[in-house]
Amino acid sequence: MAYSDRIGAALRTGWHRTAQELTPIAAGRSCRGWAVVAGDARFVARLFAATERPRVEAGLAAAERLRARGLAVGRPVRAADGGLTVAVDSGILALSAHVPGRPLAAADPIDQQWWGDLLGTAHRELDGFQHVGLPRWHGIRADAPHLEIEPWLRPAVADAVAALTKLTVTDQLTYGVLHGDPAAAAFRVDIATGRTGMLGWGPAATGPLVYDLAGAVTYAGDQARAAELLDGYAAAGPVTRDEIEATLPVLLRFRWAAEADWYARRLHTQDEVGGPDPADDRAALHAARDALAAITAAESA
Repeated sequence: MAYSDRIGAALRTGWHRTAQELTPIAAGRSCRGWAVVAGDARFVARLFAATERPRVEAGLAAAERLRARGLAVGRPVRAADGGLTVAVDSGILALSAHVPGRPLAAADPIDQQWWGDLLGTAHRELDGFQHVGLPRWHGIRADAPHLEIEPWLRPAVADAVAALTKLTVTDQLTYGVLHGDPAAAAFRVDIATGRTGMLGWGPAATGPLVYDLAGAVTYAGDQARAAELLDGYAAAGPVTRDEIEATLPVLLRFRWAAEADWYARRLHTQDEVGGPDPADDRAALHAARDALAAITAAESA
């Protein structure tokens, strides 16, 4: 059964809604997304791996918190049984209310300002948020078996983990609720109102908030090309500019290592939830390899 057929069936059985339109959209690295039209209502459906259920439901609860605080975040739509998610084969489906506007463009300076501002504001508004499904990050192990798939992978991940460990021991970092994958495509700007929103909150965890910022920077390209994003975040978020400047290089390295770890695990387990083509996962793994090599070269220069 095609993904769109599975999603349509889940919407009918789980939410008692019949989708007239299901349009694939970019919703971030860790899920597949669809814009849904059901009668007069519009939604966003996101499909995650089943293992992510506790973190996804924590993220949906975080989205409810942000919505209650006045941010334009897609409100989770509970299923007919009251649950936040519905099982779909080996994955779980979440449904959120539509957020109007176009996706932000990662390279556009003005969009970067909006992007950084909303991410920083969301981090600030989630201060003190707690949920039973909210784990501490990061769980990446340098001895994991899936790191054997290419010879460069284990040393690169081990180096990034060691640098992060040293940073967390020697520096005072600002911790909070992480989105995990704050891609520009998950943020929206409504040109009619000038208001910026986001599709929802990602699979949540607690960790250094600059890790989320590092994730956003990877979508912008690199630190040099993300100047407006960083300015927008520093103006709105709870992390000082000094902390951002001191910790971002290490967390950028770790973010690329986390990308490599994630795609290596997908290739090792043949997971299809985030994307159906292993060639795409291999290309993403090699993009992470190249980014890590560029960081190493810059440090050695």
